[in-house]
Amino acid sequence: MSDVSITATPAAGELTRAAIAEIDASDQLGDVLALPEHLRDAVWRVESAIMQDWDTSSGLVVAGMGGSAIGGALARAALGDHTSRPFFVTRAYGLPTWTTPETMVLCASYSGDTEETLACYESAGALGAKRTVVTTGGRLAEMARAEGVPVIPLPAGFEPRAAVAYMIVAALEVAALCGAGPRLTSEIDVAASHTEQLVAEWGPDAPEDSLAKEIARGLYGTTPVIAGAGLTTPIAYRWKTQINENAKQMAFASELPELDHNEIIGWEGAQGSGRFSAVFLDDSDAHPRVKARMELTEQMIAGNAAASFRLETRGQTSIERVISLVLLGDLVSIYLAALHGVDPGPVKALDELKAALAQR
Repeated sequence: MSDVSITATPAAGELTRAAIAEIDASDQLGDVLALPEHLRDAVWRVESAIMQDWDTSSGLVVAGMGGSAIGGALARAALGDHTSRPFFVTRAYGLPTWTTPETMVLCASYSGDTEETLACYESAGALGAKRTVVTTGGRLAEMARAEGVPVIPLPAGFEPRAAVAYMIVAALEVAALCGAGPRLTSEIDVAASHTEQLVAEWGPDAPEDSLAKEIARGLYGTTPVIAGAGLTTPIAYRWKTQINENAKQMAFASELPELDHNEIIGWEGAQGSGRFSAVFLDDSDAHPRVKARMELTEQMIAGNAAASFRLETRGQTSIERVISLVLLGDLVSIYLAALHGVDPGPVKALDELKAALAQR
């Protein structure tokens, strides 16, 4: 399902595989299209690295930043009300105050050198909490292996944000192993097959009027505001960060029903503040009142937005539905980069900030 309202002239230009390759030096598009393969490989990597259950855990904390943290948030959304113990994602230098020695702490850092995650790893160790690590290497892997902490190895060569499938699966599998949620291994495999179909439908070889390309053209030249609710809340945040990093442009994320109590009023002055677009990410299994709010809110905002889209998850299971809109958002961000003529790979400002912090 897709409701579309565009008042601005959509961007022109082809969004073919060849056209994107001209600006995509590190093949970020290829990493997005490989999402189904990443899901399957991730399951194998977790099973190869961890051979035991920790069913005595009192809950799970996923510690990470950026592209490494979002996997935990998306996994938590996919589990929904099927979690049997607390499942929390922390993006900070410390752990939640309620963390105990019985808590499982999954430290996620693609590089293995994220300073906030390293601090969480050490804090968990000081508490005597159970720990697991998911990384390509770095200081995090060195410390974990020296202390006998299980390490889920990730393939090198990605930008951290492109390893989202690996981070989702790692969080889901560790949640199952520590008793925080049910095992979803078979559902992940089905989701991978479902995602292959969506890659064909929305990918660069699809027609120029396919959904992902239509959305990118509608958002071009605007500041997107992405809204989610329930299962789609972390997906909206993923869209925001992917547009930030891949398309090199501002974007914002909101959450329903909260935005109906404040942000909706701000849209009355949107046209005088710039060119804003709205994207509402609906879930096919959302609460009826949430779905009604999303539909009515999109209708009220559309007149003040340069473009407005209401999109719905695809698939039967929660993991299928989560992955469907993750894929769509990732593709939209790459297509936006192509329309802007910018390479989606480099993140110069992040590299400069890390270098400056290292000098402090």
